[in-house]
Amino acid sequence: MYQVIRGFILTDSRCWDPDSQRSYQDLFDKLDTNKDGKVDVAELRAGLTAMGISFRKGAAQKIVSSGDKNKDGGLDFNEFNKYLKEHEKKLRLTFKSLDKNNDGRIDASEIKQSLEELGMDITQEEAQTILQSMDIDGTMMVDWNEWREHFLFNPAHNLNEIVRYWKHSTVLDIGESIAIPDEFTEEEKTSGGWWKQLAAGAMAGAVSRTGTAPLDRVKVFMQVHSSKSNRITLLGGFKQMIKEGGVASLWRGNGINVLKIAPETAIKFMAYEQYKKLLTPEGEKVQTYQRFMAGSLAGATAQSSIYPMEVMKTRLTLGKTGQYNGMFDCAKKILRKEGIKAFYKGYTPNMIGIIPYAGIDLAVYESLKNAWLSRYAKDTANPGILVLLGCGTISSTCGQLASYPLALLRTRMQAQATLDASDKSTMSGLVKGILANEGFFGLYRGILPNFMKVIPAVSISYVVYEYMKTGLGISK
Repeated sequence: MYQVIRGFILTDSRCWDPDSQRSYQDLFDKLDTNKDGKVDVAELRAGLTAMGISFRKGAAQKIVSSGDKNKDGGLDFNEFNKYLKEHEKKLRLTFKSLDKNNDGRIDASEIKQSLEELGMDITQEEAQTILQSMDIDGTMMVDWNEWREHFLFNPAHNLNEIVRYWKHSTVLDIGESIAIPDEFTEEEKTSGGWWKQLAAGAMAGAVSRTGTAPLDRVKVFMQVHSSKSNRITLLGGFKQMIKEGGVASLWRGNGINVLKIAPETAIKFMAYEQYKKLLTPEGEKVQTYQRFMAGSLAGATAQSSIYPMEVMKTRLTLGKTGQYNGMFDCAKKILRKEGIKAFYKGYTPNMIGIIPYAGIDLAVYESLKNAWLSRYAKDTANPGILVLLGCGTISSTCGQLASYPLALLRTRMQAQATLDASDKSTMSGLVKGILANEGFFGLYRGILPNFMKVIPAVSISYVVYEYMKTGLGISK
């Protein structure tokens, strides 16, 4: 466990001491090996390595990119000097936030408390081990100079950034919005960073769902209409839809699927914060099981609020050309023909499905994360984008696999008005009918297109999220 935590906040070697006789100018001169008055990425990387100054993978590139104001590919002395001084100021703020009793030194209990506030549980012994790695003078305390010596050439300037590597972000949108919401720090809540992240995630989800809408529509088509006597293959489903309504019909129902992202995300976030307060005794930190309970309740609250839109999405997705003239026309026809109760058909299996999806998604992600950290995290806790996307994709897929039969029951119940009278049944009746007529695997009709859209959905949402973060000023 110590190696894992150490990878988050420490480096393995000693950093340069800016208080020694080597000034910023001296350091710059040593790094500028070709004496052209600039330090580029290669010179910075080679120079710091030669001098034994610790830095993380990718740090040299990030330092140059952050400090290179004139975009000439290198840092002149003024840019180099300004970057280090500004970075020191940020490190000073982080140090002060860790120094809970304001005595100018950090002890093991303060490290433990600060990491717990960010959702990382460590023992007192592990906190002391971390402290010893920074403690140069053997006092079991870390002062400002010792803190700065470790982190001066680490581009991450606060614990939130360092820990955020492994934050299980809901940016990985695969079309289902029942995962446990993101955690936001108090700093993000007070600075307004939380709404920017939610906005970036909503845009990422909108683009991702639009990009994978044809696979989503054929999935719904197979869930409702495919059976042993009426087999619908992936290719056959696409051919039927294109023949009936043209290529544009592949995106039928996508508009409302995108539109419901914003209210669902906002309601889920607000409900999650309130449920955490209700479930957690005052003054105590949120435990994992409390986070799971709060997340599940928040998901149920959000789903209950926007569930009529889910029903309309299914009806529009299955609708024939000309059957509905938009979502408002769809809502009016459902209300007039079936009454208000129709907007909550399939509600029960949908609510039951939240628990296995959210629970398995969280458990698998945490297991994969801990396995990677314990085996591969040596010099850094940053796993890289492929590992992050892989863990998120696998955990979400496992969650979907467990809850898919309930999602199929929900979709069939939502679509009952479009089916023959013999197909209309209660939830238990549907289960018995599917098992009797199609067997166990009948509960997994449409699973192929559902799995096929996971990787492109995750990839698209991540790329769009990163671009949105930059555009909204969340990351530089």
